[in-house]
Amino acid sequence: MEGQHAALKRILKEIGPCLVAFSGGVDSTLLLKVAHDVLGEAVTAVTAVSPSLAAAEREDAERLARLIGARHILVPTGEVDDPRYVKNDSARCFYCKAELFRVLGPMAAGTAARAIIYGAITDDLGDDRPGMRAAALAGARAPLVEAGFSKEMVRLLSKRLGLPTWDKPAMACLASRIPRNVQVTREALAAVEAAEAAVRKLGYRQVRVRFQGEGARVELDREGLSRSASPPEKERLIAAVVAAGFARVLIDPLGYRPGGGTS
Repeated sequence: MEGQHAALKRILKEIGPCLVAFSGGVDSTLLLKVAHDVLGEAVTAVTAVSPSLAAAEREDAERLARLIGARHILVPTGEVDDPRYVKNDSARCFYCKAELFRVLGPMAAGTAARAIIYGAITDDLGDDRPGMRAAALAGARAPLVEAGFSKEMVRLLSKRLGLPTWDKPAMACLASRIPRNVQVTREALAAVEAAEAAVRKLGYRQVRVRFQGEGARVELDREGLSRSASPPEKERLIAAVVAAGFARVLIDPLGYRPGGGTS
C-alpha cells in the first residue's frame, strides 16, 4: 500500500490543479484527501446535487470537505430531466456521468484547474461500468486506478490517514434502488430517500430500500437482519417504511447485496 500511496501522490502532482468529482463516499474522500495534501488550494471538490443524491449524503460530503480543508462547491445537475436517464436501462449510469462531466467541463475550463478527476478504483475495472465510459469520453482521469488502488487498499489508507469514511458502508445513488427499465421519477427517488432515512434513524447501518411500485423490499446487512428478526423490532422497521409512503414492505431474508435492485 505504501507504493500505491506514493504513486498516487506522484500522479496527482503531475496532474496539477484539478476538480475532484466528490460524492463523499469512501473512494472519492480518499482521493480528495490525498489531492489536497499534494496540491492544497489548487484542488476543488465538486458535488453534483440532484434528486438522485440523498440529502444526508450531500451533508456528509460537505462535512468531509470541511474536515479535509478543501474548497467545496455544490452544483446542480439535470440527469432526472433526461429521458434517456429516466428510461433506466443498462445505460443509465452513462447518462448520469455524462451530465456530471458536462457540468464540470466548463467549470474546469473557467478556472485554473487543468483536469477533472474521479474516484474509480481497480475493483471497478472488471464490471460493466457505463459511467467509466462517460468519464473516458470526457477526458476525466481516475488516479486511484492509475495508482493501483483496490477497495481494501482505499479503506486501509483511509484508516491510516484518519478519515472517518474508512469503514463507511458502500453507497450508491438513489436511482440504483429502482429496478432496471422502471422509470426513474422524482417521486420514486423521494420515497426511497425518506424510507432509508427512517430506517437509519432506527439505528440500522447498511440499508437499501428497493422500490417496487407501491411496495418496498428492504435489504439489511447481517447484523440488521438479526436485529429485525425480533417481532417488535420488525414491526417498528415496517412502520417506518410505511410512514415514508410505501403500502407494502418486505424485509428481504437474503439481506443486502450490491445491485439487488437492478433486475
